[in-house]
Amino acid sequence: MVNGAFGDGFDGREPIYLQIAERIRHEILSGSLKEDDQVMSTTQYATTYRINPATAAKAFAELVEEGVLYKKRGVGMFVSPQARAVLADHRRERFFADVVDPMIAEARMLGVPLDDVVARLLAAESEPRPESPIGGRQ
Repeated sequence: MVNGAFGDGFDGREPIYLQIAERIRHEILSGSLKEDDQVMSTTQYATTYRINPATAAKAFAELVEEGVLYKKRGVGMFVSPQARAVLADHRRERFFADVVDPMIAEARMLGVPLDDVVARLLAAESEPRPESPIGGRQ
């Protein structure tokens, strides 16, 4: 991750191009970048963060492949109209695989009936909570 919470530099353990891609994904999900917004160019990334332009280009290529960004020849890179939905769907899938499925396995191992887990989730649903930046409620 970038300075803990997407700060000014790239100091995480992952390769810089992955940190750039994750930063852009986060900006789209949080609403900082909206559909058809232009993102910084590879040259701007290179100058601002003192990185090789090829590093930023690699991040952009990954995001284009995912359908998150698209290129306007001679103009730059832009946020795809479906980017937020694509990212939210991917995060939801990851949430179930990383959080819900292991929770179910743990409940079964402990002998906790899934009905009890569902009842706890439904009780939490009635509690007030803030709006989620990726749509719906948290």
